Amino acid sequence: MDNHGPLPFWCATWRWFYGWRLQIGTLMFLLGLVTTVGGQIRYSIPEEMKKGSVIGNIAQDLGVDIKRLLSGRARIVTGGNIQYTELRADKGLLVVNDRIDREQLCRDVTPCSFSFEIILENPIELHRIIIEVLDINDHTPTFSNKEKALIFEISEGTATGVQFPLQSAEDQDVGQNALQTYVLSPNENFILNQHANPDGSKYVEMVLQEPLDRERRSRLSLKLIAVDGGTPQKSGTVMIEINVLDANDNRPVFNQSEYKASVIENAIKATSIITVNATDADSGSNGLITYSLSKMKGGEVDIFNIDENTGTIYVSGQIDFEKDRKYEVRVEAKDQGGLTGTSKIVFDVIDMNDNAPVITIMSFSSPLSEDSPPGTTVAVLKIKDEDTDKNGQIKCSIDGNLPFKLETSLTNYYNLISDQYFDRESVAEYNISITASDFGSPPLSSSTKLHLKISDVNDNSPLFDKNIYTAYVAENNSPGVSIYAVTARDADWNQNARISYLLEDTMISGSPASTFVSVNSETGVLSAVRSFDYEQMKQLNLVVRAQDGGSPPLSSNVSIVILIQDANDNSPQVLYPVQTGGSLLAEIVPRSADVGYLVTKVVAVDVDSGQNAWLSYKVHKATDRALFEVGLHNGEVRTVRQVTDKDAVKQRLTVVVEDNGQPSRSATVIVNVAVADNFPEVLSEFNDFSMRDKEYNDKMTFYLVLALAVISSLFITCLLLIISVKVYRWRQSRILYDSNLPVIPYYPPRYSDTLGTGTLPHVYNYEVCRTTDSRKSDMKNMQAMSQSLVSVDGVDADTPHVNKQMSGNLSQMSTLVSQILPVKVCLNIC
Repeated sequence: MDNHGPLPFWCATWRWFYGWRLQIGTLMFLLGLVTTVGGQIRYSIPEEMKKGSVIGNIAQDLGVDIKRLLSGRARIVTGGNIQYTELRADKGLLVVNDRIDREQLCRDVTPCSFSFEIILENPIELHRIIIEVLDINDHTPTFSNKEKALIFEISEGTATGVQFPLQSAEDQDVGQNALQTYVLSPNENFILNQHANPDGSKYVEMVLQEPLDRERRSRLSLKLIAVDGGTPQKSGTVMIEINVLDANDNRPVFNQSEYKASVIENAIKATSIITVNATDADSGSNGLITYSLSKMKGGEVDIFNIDENTGTIYVSGQIDFEKDRKYEVRVEAKDQGGLTGTSKIVFDVIDMNDNAPVITIMSFSSPLSEDSPPGTTVAVLKIKDEDTDKNGQIKCSIDGNLPFKLETSLTNYYNLISDQYFDRESVAEYNISITASDFGSPPLSSSTKLHLKISDVNDNSPLFDKNIYTAYVAENNSPGVSIYAVTARDADWNQNARISYLLEDTMISGSPASTFVSVNSETGVLSAVRSFDYEQMKQLNLVVRAQDGGSPPLSSNVSIVILIQDANDNSPQVLYPVQTGGSLLAEIVPRSADVGYLVTKVVAVDVDSGQNAWLSYKVHKATDRALFEVGLHNGEVRTVRQVTDKDAVKQRLTVVVEDNGQPSRSATVIVNVAVADNFPEVLSEFNDFSMRDKEYNDKMTFYLVLALAVISSLFITCLLLIISVKVYRWRQSRILYDSNLPVIPYYPPRYSDTLGTGTLPHVYNYEVCRTTDSRKSDMKNMQAMSQSLVSVDGVDADTPHVNKQMSGNLSQMSTLVSQILPVKVCLNIC
């Protein structure tokens, strides 16, 4: 009881001393709980917090809205296997996710902290979070001796002041909660001397204060108490058993108080490191020394071993520089008398390049739009090497000549950004190989590959093969026939390359182009809407637009010239001589005419073109074929031989005018020729001929009246039919209109008069006015009478009428109309 009496007093004293220091430390912890420095957020929390405990409001401390955390898919990125924290993005809180044991996390390193990153996307943001773990007094100082007591054998001749090292207690806590002091139970012979190592750890020695007297007391039992500074304080106890021996007055002494040695990490077992040496001045068994190691920090005894006889220290475990860079070991030399000497050995671990850089892809944006500007972040990489110095320095590069570059952001973080504009039409995807290597010897490296796809934007307009297309279509074509097909190409992809063809709303001869030609929006095939007539229109100038399906759409135009090819669909038209009905026109040939005398010229035209308008003239019938001939190409009627008195006065030629088309078309004209030297001879010869024409005209009048009646009835029938069709179509259009169905209007073809075509450049107007008694009327003309042309009337043959042959034909038509209608009729014919 006497030996243990002062212990409560010492415990109370230390509890008070460390209690107020702990309160001050707790206050400082609360004042500096959250700190943000340089874009980083630091939290300080005690260890062993319950799972789900709130560490801090990360949204408020980062200045980020909770919606941004959710939309950016905020998440914690950590390189470790254990995720001690959890981010609750919906509340913006950072909470404890797993048990945090400071001693397991950091061992004796102080301050103890771990870090991780919070990453947000769209846009990418990185924030580093540092959690400092504060120690709590959750461990009791313990002595690791397997025996229940520390046993010392001390010679009674030991001089006072001799120090006996005691085993140090271990307390896994740090700082104020770590081991603070030792207390030795009161006794007469020994006191404690406490010492501190450079790293702050403490060890004690038992000092002989009063000489031992084996005869009075051969065995001493003491108690060594290790006390920490926590609140409440915790302590550990070990018994000290001292056996008093006979005098052995010299203890072993090392030749160095501290040894230093270097060891390479990953050194193989049994590698010799250093040999220590101690001497003992005693002789005999008291001078025999054995060596042993005592640990100063947990785990070193398993890594190193010593030959107890020679003092050589060997490697016996795995040495890892990334785990511990320095080891401190206490070596003891003990003689046979139980005296010991101690020394300290410091092992510096030499780093080897045994760790390759580790590449972690934190974020990757694929596909990437081709209109992304240079400087766009494609990926965020974390590259770390566990080695140090040159072995841990990293150089990062992109393999190949690619339009990307790497930039550093935070420590160990690299941003892969674009270095130029993209063109999907040139390169649609990239295989990016990133290599990270250190500066060790030999260097170690690692690589990763990214497959980046480029998404399309509508940046290319459709392009035609030509600027102008020329197409051909034969006239009189069927409506709906295909004329031509245009094709455009778009270098874009998918919907942006889907082309539609549209016909521009241009005007052709005053009508929209859509009334002539239509285009298929998908195939680009041009089709005729109507039948074309070469004589009315010889070519069509159209503009077709190709438009893609992008947003906004891009387009380009192309001009199309459609040439209408002529067909032989028109017969030749005889302009001269004009065929008359009431009067006979004849060309006068004197009997003295020589061979080759020009009688007249047949003038004809064909409104077709090309070879379809090449005309040839042939004599089909003639009163005397041996007297006249007609020019094959010029239509000139000439005499073939000398005219004689035996030749008849009346000569009639039937001339056929034929074009060169396939198949050819033709027209006939009758040429009357009078062979005479004077005009009375001609009149007497043609008088009986005129009477026959009068009878012919009477018959012709009956036929015309009958034809007029038939035509009138057909006209009325057609008129009623047209009205019925119009009413039917009107009712159908109303039904379609009421049903809201799309109605496509029909535009009938427009026909224009052909003016100025052929060989006649003008249009002639003739006006004839006759009364009911038109048979006895005369037609006067203000033009001079031709000497080679005679007109003989059937009633009054004494009055000459000079006119163009067209006037005779119109006069006959006027006579027929005046016989039918008992009124004065005026005809104006073009």
